[in-house]
Amino acid sequence: MDINIPANAKWGQNGVTIAGGNGAVGATNQLDCPHGLFVDDDQTVVIADHLNHRIIQWKNGDTTNGQVVAGGKGVGNGLNQLYAPTGVLIDKETDSLIICDYGNRRVVRWSRRSGTTQGEILIDNIYCWGLAMDEQRYLYVSDYRKHEVRRYQLGEKNGTLVAGGNGQGAGLNQLKLPTYLFVDRDHSVYVSDNNNHRVMKWNKGATEGIVVAGGQGYGSALTQFYYPSGIFVDTVGTLYVADQENHRVMRWTQGANQGTVIVGGNGQGEEANQFNYPYGLSFDRHGNLYVVDQWNHRVQRFSIE
Repeated sequence: MDINIPANAKWGQNGVTIAGGNGAVGATNQLDCPHGLFVDDDQTVVIADHLNHRIIQWKNGDTTNGQVVAGGKGVGNGLNQLYAPTGVLIDKETDSLIICDYGNRRVVRWSRRSGTTQGEILIDNIYCWGLAMDEQRYLYVSDYRKHEVRRYQLGEKNGTLVAGGNGQGAGLNQLKLPTYLFVDRDHSVYVSDNNNHRVMKWNKGATEGIVVAGGQGYGSALTQFYYPSGIFVDTVGTLYVADQENHRVMRWTQGANQGTVIVGGNGQGEEANQFNYPYGLSFDRHGNLYVVDQWNHRVQRFSIE
């Protein structure tokens, strides 16, 4: 989704809980350690509900309960089950969900048609964490154990290496525990290089990446991250990052050597202006920001002002 966010945009500092926030068990008004999320055009939010082993969907205005759209049959590796999913996206073309089923080391697809009771395996034997899809419907998947990102044509099993793949490390041709991804319209891949505390950009066909944010070791300075997680890039190349252990969301304009804090940064906590390990993030087409607030077991929406 191409989103154009004004350069001087500001967001309200108090988030509104649009999913979860009712403790960490498995009822449909709850989340348990949520990870990735995907915001649909009509402001339907789909969430990888990690420790409930399910994907749950919240429609705009459903303040109380979400709907389980994949998994939710306990932990396991049956086709009707998920095991600690980390990422999810919607493939509009087939009206299906594509899910990183992390604990089962597979990528699966579930139809969104009502009555769907199981998924199908797209890619097997992969420690997938993050997913992205370009407008040509190529699927990009990060492999947390192989420290690489591959691009797949749907139905293809092996894929093409597009980032990392040179063992774990901090070289420009390496990654260390890559998590979330974003692919822009030029097919450049942005990777949250989690344990290197940086975000990398790999241009299409490149053999090494460019550090576009962080990379100054871990810490809380504006030049640093402390385990970056969810990422989003707008149409002008501004990068938004969930800075997990700093409990803040940062914005880095293209070419900048430091970021600015746009929400959070008020210490770890459960107030409306705080996070407890922010994880996935995204925007809707109006520029409102959605953040998975992992250990508060909720998703927060921050309105653009």
